[in-house]
Amino acid sequence: MSDFLIVGAGINGLLLARELAETGAEIVIVDKNKAGSESSWAGGGIVSPLYPWRYSTPVTDLASWSQQVYPQLIAELFEETGIDPEYVVSGLLMLAAADEKAALSWAQAQRRNMEKVDSSFIYSKEPRLASEFSSALWMSDVANVRNPRLCRALKKSLLLKNNVNLLEQCELVALEKDEVQISTVRIRQLDSSREERIKANNYIFSSGAWTHDLLKSAGVTINVKPVKGQMLLYKFEKLPLSTILLTQSRYLIPRKDGHVLAGSTMEYSGYDKSTTKEAKEELRNSVVKLLPELANEEPIRQWAGLRPGTEDGMPYIGQVPPLRKPVC
Repeated sequence: MSDFLIVGAGINGLLLARELAETGAEIVIVDKNKAGSESSWAGGGIVSPLYPWRYSTPVTDLASWSQQVYPQLIAELFEETGIDPEYVVSGLLMLAAADEKAALSWAQAQRRNMEKVDSSFIYSKEPRLASEFSSALWMSDVANVRNPRLCRALKKSLLLKNNVNLLEQCELVALEKDEVQISTVRIRQLDSSREERIKANNYIFSSGAWTHDLLKSAGVTINVKPVKGQMLLYKFEKLPLSTILLTQSRYLIPRKDGHVLAGSTMEYSGYDKSTTKEAKEELRNSVVKLLPELANEEPIRQWAGLRPGTEDGMPYIGQVPPLRKPVC
């Protein structure tokens, strides 16, 4: 019996497994696909909420703490694995933010590095930006990371540990429970019909958009829905921008190797991850308004991922309420 069974090997599951493994605990991680191959792979990798002042204080506290420890995490993973997740402090220009006053008040209260800047600052940073922007919010310490590389580094880090067992391409078949808690998890390897029953002292669900359906078999309702986000990728010999650009929830993210990511849509279409011509055109029209030269560039790739969406946009973190043990 393991100490912890983690369902879902996205970035949160991998990070949690790494932290728990450092305590000496025995960890099993189960994922129906390859580790880090769902929303953790598909996202842009901005190390910040897009509009951080629009979240509750607990989320702000968590995000702020995470941003502070990211450089140390990246350095440790690079040393352990030789994989560089390419953490880059590029800064973030928020153009035409609708609620600038609220943002600046939040930044002052939270002692965050944010300032309102004028057109001379904007175009000194990004001279190829479209010409109509007269002001912006500038956060100089916002970073971005190559999330597929980060997931690969986390996976390799875990595979180097004797107390972690990563089971990829294993489908969760059923959750068996007694009166108050899960007692056994049944899984099936996708390349065979063989089933396996796994017991653990603690069960952790880090399964993103699939959490609702997985817990439903245990009689638990968690209001999480899949939200599709489509992305475009451009490639340049020389980067046309140096900072993250954001306006009306659309962004451009520069990478060190000349790639630029453009995202993202918000679509409620179930578990459908197909890409569409409509989304491609919608994204292209949005980013051309930021960098006009993109009108002459063809994206080299388009993809989609499924975010875990909640009614208020807040993450679920904590014990699953219906399975709590009764207090005597």
